[in-house]
Amino acid sequence: MAIFEGSAVAIVTPFNTKDEVNYNKLEELLNWHVKEGTDAIVICGTTGETPTTSDEEQRQLIKFAVDVIDKRIPVIAGTGSNETRQAIEMSMFAEKVGADAVLVMNPYYNKSTQRGIVAHFKAVADSINIPIIVYNVPSRTGLNITVDTMVELAKINNIVAVKEASGDISQVAEIARLTPDDFTIYSGNDDQVVPLLSLGAKGVISVSANIIPKDVHNMVEYYLDGKVKKSLDCQLKMNGLNKALFIEANPIPIKEAMNVMSMEVGHLRMPLLEMEEKNLVVLKNEMSTYGLI
Repeated sequence: MAIFEGSAVAIVTPFNTKDEVNYNKLEELLNWHVKEGTDAIVICGTTGETPTTSDEEQRQLIKFAVDVIDKRIPVIAGTGSNETRQAIEMSMFAEKVGADAVLVMNPYYNKSTQRGIVAHFKAVADSINIPIIVYNVPSRTGLNITVDTMVELAKINNIVAVKEASGDISQVAEIARLTPDDFTIYSGNDDQVVPLLSLGAKGVISVSANIIPKDVHNMVEYYLDGKVKKSLDCQLKMNGLNKALFIEANPIPIKEAMNVMSMEVGHLRMPLLEMEEKNLVVLKNEMSTYGLI
């Protein structure tokens, strides 16, 4: 059974002027997402700037999200690391405080063999009982999880899903063909949601949902309800905006967009900087075309 069907937001981490997590703003955002129909929260993902948040901040963020959401929708904690022991410890913490699932990417920078990927995920899976979503994002990790490896991972009892952000539709089709029916595929790319739904995916873990949560939810719901043309229209309408939201490294554009919309999520932590002016113009134009500003 899928952890969720629909749209999970990879939520940003708001900061205040003292460079601390702005928990008042985060609470506001979490409650807004529930109201807007977001189907799950992913806390401490890449969009949440985990590379520049400390382990203690991540623990506090996970617990805070779990407490605020209070079982209204699933909370999925990003607990991945390129160091297996750290991934285990963070995943165990997420389970302890009540997260519904964890999102774990394959090791980055030090990389590994495909055998190492399986061993890494098995070690994490053996340490917890809650479900694991594998996150395949080779543009970030420098290493693709192959179809054969994904098939092996799907055999592990509590590895139940993949967030596929390889951008390779053929790879996703093979995963869909070769993994069990109860292994869930989620799109990790906002511009490929409908194509992956056509291959059996159950939803998306979305960056764009930070500013258009209802629309992303509706796009998936339409498709799953058999309203394919209506879903496709949503996808094509938002793809100009999706493209602009990745004109620079995520989460730079999405935070800029939220601030343009007076959502006041604060600055980015270095080494991420505010957008170049020429790119900000492109983003604002797409936001205006979409009707956001």
